[in-house]
Amino acid sequence: MKLSVIIPVYNEAKTILEIIRRVKEAPFEKEIIVVDDGSSDGTADLLKENGEGMVVLLQKENQGKGAAIRTAIPQITGEIAIIQDADLEYHPSEYSRLIAPIVDGVADVVYGSRFQGGTHRVLYFWHAVGNQMITTLSNMLTDLNLSDMETGYKVFRSVILKKVKIESNRFGFEPEITAKISKMGCRVYEVPISYWGRDYSEGKKINWKDGLAAIYWIIKFNIFR
Repeated sequence: MKLSVIIPVYNEAKTILEIIRRVKEAPFEKEIIVVDDGSSDGTADLLKENGEGMVVLLQKENQGKGAAIRTAIPQITGEIAIIQDADLEYHPSEYSRLIAPIVDGVADVVYGSRFQGGTHRVLYFWHAVGNQMITTLSNMLTDLNLSDMETGYKVFRSVILKKVKIESNRFGFEPEITAKISKMGCRVYEVPISYWGRDYSEGKKINWKDGLAAIYWIIKFNIFR
């Protein structure tokens, strides 16, 4: 099966070429769709210079992860679509594990869980608590039993992702897509993944405000949609 790897990127000049190298090394037939979301640190220039063999899309201004993914979806030609963050926290060596339930014909969507036993860097306690709270609230409303709703590794049969109208521009994408695949009755699986988390000095962007926003999106897309 051909993979469509979607890489939304914003101000990741230090990591973008390395993540692209790792994706290219993954032993699958694939296309790489990179969406630069209005970067101001030279990321877009690097993509212009090194974009051969990829689909490179440039947003004029920063809109957020959800907007970048929405821009990428019409370009998908593979049977399986993978969301790949550009910050090196998630390694493409996990692709075999992530796509296996779809290849085996038992899943429509696969989430890579950072909390099911994979190797991970030990970092912020309160981030983990917040993630668990947000995941629990999402599970209560979707009736799914996910352990990591906010994971960056989400994999879809492409026909499923193309059916979803993404409305959230920023990190609301995570609870929005979870609510919508639940309402669609998709077969959802989780697999354990490793996680190379980074701290704020290394460029981590998500913060407590994003956690509060996630609660809003969970309620909006589960109750009012």
